[in-house]
Amino acid sequence: MANQIKMAVKDSIVTLYDKGWSQRRIAKALGVDRETVGRHIRLERPGSSNPAIPPTGIEATDTSNPAIPPAGILANPAIPPAGKYGRKSDCLPYHSVILGGIETGLSAQRLFQDLRTDHGFTGGYDSVKRYVRRLTAGQAERVYRMECEPGEEAQVDFGLGAPVLENGHKRRTWVFRIVLSHSRKAYSEAVRQQTTECFIRCLENAFRYFGGVPKTLVPDNLRAAVQSADWYEPELTPKMAEFCRHYGVAVLPTRPRTPEHKGKVERGVGYVKSNALKGRVFGSLAEENQFLLGWEANVADQRIHGTTRQHVGRCFEEHERPALAPLPIMPFPCFQEGRRAVHRDSFVEVQKAYYEVPEEYIGRTVWVRWDERLVRISTLNSDEIITHARMQPGRFSTRPGSRTYSVEHTGAHYLKMALKIGPKTGEWADRILAERGPLGIRVLQGLVAMTRDHRPSRIETVCSQALSIGLFHLKDLRRLLEQPEQQDQFTFMEKHPLIRDMAEYGAILEAIVPDNPWKPREVMYS
Repeated sequence: MANQIKMAVKDSIVTLYDKGWSQRRIAKALGVDRETVGRHIRLERPGSSNPAIPPTGIEATDTSNPAIPPAGILANPAIPPAGKYGRKSDCLPYHSVILGGIETGLSAQRLFQDLRTDHGFTGGYDSVKRYVRRLTAGQAERVYRMECEPGEEAQVDFGLGAPVLENGHKRRTWVFRIVLSHSRKAYSEAVRQQTTECFIRCLENAFRYFGGVPKTLVPDNLRAAVQSADWYEPELTPKMAEFCRHYGVAVLPTRPRTPEHKGKVERGVGYVKSNALKGRVFGSLAEENQFLLGWEANVADQRIHGTTRQHVGRCFEEHERPALAPLPIMPFPCFQEGRRAVHRDSFVEVQKAYYEVPEEYIGRTVWVRWDERLVRISTLNSDEIITHARMQPGRFSTRPGSRTYSVEHTGAHYLKMALKIGPKTGEWADRILAERGPLGIRVLQGLVAMTRDHRPSRIETVCSQALSIGLFHLKDLRRLLEQPEQQDQFTFMEKHPLIRDMAEYGAILEAIVPDNPWKPREVMYS
């Protein structure tokens, strides 16, 4: 075969290696690939853990140039301390710069970029990664184990399930798994999707399978349960929050991108995937779930757990099951919910029926929850607005005391407004409705609109004139309003009980001034 070499070349590789030559130097001298050299050295010298480093007591020659594997290529990429064997790192002249960057928290990628840009570094990225790894060896952040009391906690997660055959095609499924943190007792269920309704149904099935409810649930920040991820104050979806209140359980999502916070179920999902489902194909989802129930009871529950060293099923029955909170009397009620926009007529649409909300919510988005009997409308902050009885499609449910807009109610409304203007105006409006029926409603709207430009008394006068001469069109009222308004005629009184007669004033004046020069004199005409 093309990758085989002659026996003499193989012997030369081993002989030169024993003399302290590096793999790179051997490959160059014999004209073979360096990986071929390394493979034969591992076969002939299986006890050598680092072929690039000569055996003890053998000094490397000046021409030695040992190979350095790329960072991350080894299964256990531990870097030995720097010694007199091997090449000097290209990063050694920049030791202080790299050390300062590590203390600042810079990544190897960032250090490599800064070295090339600011310091003229010509080495490779792998060289920087190896150097950083050697400087940071032993500085990994500690992860603390957390063991829980019976009934204290359950961890939840989803993983990829076994495929299901449908019409000759394999369909992907997901496997839901919940693990009780004390006993490691678990429940698994295959589902088609990870929706909120599906997640809640799986949790409820798990609680009834366990025969009780744990105090806390620890999922990751999956959308089915967590609406807004926040380590300090996570916001659950409304339906998930209602489920928690119903079962009296607290949900404590993990920190985003921190799977070690739920390591028990992370390992549990891997266990069910590799042990129960790997290599299997099921004819239906029900068949897969039936298999999982049997596997949990006959395999998973019968094992001695590697960490607790306890029989899983026996530990659950003796310690954890009695510590679980009792199940509620009724299952979680089935309902649907979602966002709805309030239309301009102040109604929201739910399942093709319409429900009224107060006018101040027009144009806003509200949260609606409905079941077979009721429709509950609330704000997005879960503040309740109004509750309606469920209606048939095409029907309208109005608020108590709200105005209706049928033809009869509309006509009566405008007739009432016309009567407020005056009795004659009300009589004129009543004649319009009697003669024209629903068509007269717009005429009354125009009549009421006249109050914007004219005094009610003026409209009352015009309507009185229109009634007297038999005018029952809106244009007739407008023409009468355009005519100049007649002013009232005032008549002067000859006498008034509070005002004296002019003759009395004359007598008073004559008594005061006898020789009044302004006294009128009689003129004698001949």
